[in-house]
Amino acid sequence: MSLTQAPGPLAGRPGNTNYAIDGPQHKLLATPVPRRVRGELDGQVVVDTDNAFLLHETGLKPQLYVPLADVAGDALTRTDLSTHCPFKGDASYRTVTVGDRVAENALWVYDEPLAPASWLEGYAGVYLERFDRWLDEDDVVTAFPDPYHRVDVRSTSATVEVRARGEVVATTSRALVLSETALPNRYYLPREDVRAELRGPTDTSTFCPYKGTATYWTLVLADGGELPDAVWSYEEPFPECTPVGGYVSFWGDDVEVLATR
Repeated sequence: MSLTQAPGPLAGRPGNTNYAIDGPQHKLLATPVPRRVRGELDGQVVVDTDNAFLLHETGLKPQLYVPLADVAGDALTRTDLSTHCPFKGDASYRTVTVGDRVAENALWVYDEPLAPASWLEGYAGVYLERFDRWLDEDDVVTAFPDPYHRVDVRSTSATVEVRARGEVVATTSRALVLSETALPNRYYLPREDVRAELRGPTDTSTFCPYKGTATYWTLVLADGGELPDAVWSYEEPFPECTPVGGYVSFWGDDVEVLATR
C-alpha cells in the first residue's frame, strides 16, 4: 500500500472511497486492513472480520470501521444517541452487552450515508477503548497501524549528549536515530552510555502500533532530584524496530538532547 497505488489519493485511478467535497477543504480515504481483526468484551469475541478498513479523514486520526454483519448482532442494542457529520451523514449508535459488561455507544453506523460516502453503508465505526481486547491476526494490540505511516531506525555518527536540568546524564557516539512519520527524530542510546541512575520501570506504559509497548523509567540526578517517566525503552520492540530493543530515549521539559557531527 502506498499513496501512489490504488486506492491512494495519488494513484492513477484513486479508489471511490477517496473524494473531496465542495466547501471546507475536507477529504475521506478508506484503506483496507489486510488481516483478520477481532474485538473482545468480557472474554467473548464480538467483532470478527477480514474486511475492516481504516478511515482517513482530514485532521483526524485513522479510525477503524468493521462490517456490521461481522459484529455479534445479539450483543448490540441501538441507543437514542445520534450525531451529524456534514461529510458522512447522520450516525446512530450501538451499545455492546456481554453478560454484565456493557460498552455504551461503542459503535456508530451511518444508516443512510451521504451519496459521496455511500461506501460507508453497512459498516460501523468502533471506539477501540470501549472493548477489553483487540487482536490483529493473533497479536494483541490497542491500535491498528496506518499503512501510510513509516518508522525507520538508522545508526548515526553523531555524538549525542543528554542534559537534564543542566546536568550531563548521557553521552554516546553509538546512538540510533528513529525517524517516524509526522514526529521529530528521536535518539536512542545504549544503557551503558547513561551516567545517571535509571530507576524503574515505573507503572507507566504506552503502546505504539509501529514500535510496540514502551516501558518508562525515572531519571535520578546527581543532586537527588528525580524526573519521573523522563526515559523510555522498548524492551521487546516489533521486528521492524528490533535495533532499538533495550536502548533508551529521553524527553521532557527539563531534558535537552543535543546531537553534533
